[in-house]
Amino acid sequence: MIKKEIGIGFLTGLICNSLGIIVCVLVISAVKGMGFEETLSFYWYTESMWMLVSLGALPNLAAFFGFLKINREYRARGVLIATFLAAIVTYIFYFN
Repeated sequence: MIKKEIGIGFLTGLICNSLGIIVCVLVISAVKGMGFEETLSFYWYTESMWMLVSLGALPNLAAFFGFLKINREYRARGVLIATFLAAIVTYIFYFN
């Protein structure tokens, strides 16, 4: 039961992070007047993808505190694990 709750939180964290990355790319592409794919490839080729991953992790903050507010501590732990995974991916992108 506990592993299932942590898994649900982890999946929620991954989904929030993915949606955060998509929203960041959409906002940046709207500001710069570029397309979605063009903006994403720009950050990929300039080796600045770590910026998008780290900004995309911001919605995990809302999910974490939302789970804590409704007394779902194990799901909040899963979101925290997903945030740590995003931090590791950011670290790999930055120093690679």
